[in-house]
Amino acid sequence: MLFLKNKFSLYIDKLQESITSHIETLDGKSKFKKDNWKREKGGGGLTMVLENGNVFEKAGVNVSKVYGELPHSMAELIKTNQSDFFACGISLILHPRNPMAPTFHANLRYFELYENNKLKDSWFGGGLDLTPFYIFNEDVVYFHKSCKKICDKYNETFYQNYKKKCDQYFWNSHRNEARGVGGLFFDYCRENDKMSIENWFSFITDLGNIFLESYCPIIEKRKDMGFSDKQLKWQQIRRGRYVEFNLLHDKGTLFGLRTNGRIESILISMPPKAHWNYNLIPESGSQEEKLLKILKTPKNWI
Repeated sequence: MLFLKNKFSLYIDKLQESITSHIETLDGKSKFKKDNWKREKGGGGLTMVLENGNVFEKAGVNVSKVYGELPHSMAELIKTNQSDFFACGISLILHPRNPMAPTFHANLRYFELYENNKLKDSWFGGGLDLTPFYIFNEDVVYFHKSCKKICDKYNETFYQNYKKKCDQYFWNSHRNEARGVGGLFFDYCRENDKMSIENWFSFITDLGNIFLESYCPIIEKRKDMGFSDKQLKWQQIRRGRYVEFNLLHDKGTLFGLRTNGRIESILISMPPKAHWNYNLIPESGSQEEKLLKILKTPKNWI
């Protein structure tokens, strides 16, 4: 198991390097700033942020590897009495400048629990999801097909199960609407009679390897499209909903805020510009109304 922990740690380091290099090339202007940080009670990470680019208004790719005594609040969250832990993961958020291009979010994580220095439990978690401001059906279908292709390689039930969990998780209950058009969400992926922990490692890394493949062709198509001031404002209004979800419902954000986590890394997902209008109702038959109707009732895209 130590081997798996080290192997996944190396994998997310290489994935961070690959993603940031590709995004810099795609953007053509801005470069990622590196911020190495340490956790007082054990571990640390590398946060990389690109801002004010040609294509991306903001992009963040964060790797963390933390360990030590399990905080009481975390023990309550995962319902365990084990005393020590190790956790590592990668998360990314891409906020494009053009409102015709969707926002992309993804993360992968691995967790271990110990008792008397002996491994007692381990699991993987993660997911990826798309948040468009204007709906292009072919983009959403392509994204979901990319997710399903990897899922079907391991189990034909994975895609529908993890898509359903994604739709449930990224639900802005106070607005009665989804944050976006979904993707995959999974957690507590433990060894079982159908999937060894090495099988889960392969599944997780296969997903990580398609992060760019599932998203970049979409951004390539949409990044240079024309848009109006009205459409830009709509993007910022929808980004406001993104902020609401992250601050009101996202378990990772809330956990970090409640446990005095590293605030800059916790809030890396926040968009650079967002807007709130009082009781805004889109025009009947508009593209803005089309988006809202889809978000009110998550659909099967493939």
